[in-house]
Amino acid sequence: MAQTFRHAEILAIARESGRVTVEDLATHFGVTLQTIRRDLTDLCDAGRLERVHGGAVLPSGVSNIGYEDRRILNAPAKECIAARIAHDIPRGASLFLNIGTTTEAVARALRGHRDLMVVTNNLNVANILAANDGIEVIVAGGVLRRADAGLVGDIALDMLRHFKVDIAVIGTSALDEDGDLLDFDVREVRISQAIIRQAREAWLAADCSKFTRSAPVRIASLADIDRFITDAPPPDRITRLSAEWQTQVTICDDARG
Repeated sequence: MAQTFRHAEILAIARESGRVTVEDLATHFGVTLQTIRRDLTDLCDAGRLERVHGGAVLPSGVSNIGYEDRRILNAPAKECIAARIAHDIPRGASLFLNIGTTTEAVARALRGHRDLMVVTNNLNVANILAANDGIEVIVAGGVLRRADAGLVGDIALDMLRHFKVDIAVIGTSALDEDGDLLDFDVREVRISQAIIRQAREAWLAADCSKFTRSAPVRIASLADIDRFITDAPPPDRITRLSAEWQTQVTICDDARG
């Protein structure tokens, strides 16, 4: 098959599912993994796709990819980040967990903890933690966003302002070169901003794919974050800004979380 025809079909598959993987494409086309990697590099260089671990996704911009697709994107990296966060959360702490697939991974990693209080506007997080009677779960009210089981709006904001927790663990859709945390939904951004304000410490949980993505709404700056937990060294500029702003950067270790 001519390369240009293969590129067109790769894009069609990506539009249908939101993502493509190197292994699946190699099997689909009957070519080597190296050939598919070159195809994806060409498509990413042209701005048609964005590379992620093991494959590629449609480029971000003013709309996010589907939640179920995001849930499986870079899943090992999210689990690594979540394990490190869970390891570092002390017994007896109070937490905020916001909307997102990475914070869901954090919730799963916390299922064995005891004596925690978790405040969340994420029904998926609440359901994950519900089986552990050693964790008190408080769910913010608000308007249900069915796409990701998030609760947003003024009711959720008003409720969150009643709390002052030890640690807020938040996710983001993108982290740009200026150190700005970005997202797609202004309602969700308002919740994340309130969560940061109402916490003694703010922790950002974001895998390395967020370094190359974009989104239109600003949440905050890394200067507002106490700790940034990720799975790979950030770009040099982000590393320099983090040091300048005294934001601690933690790279998770696959061997121990």
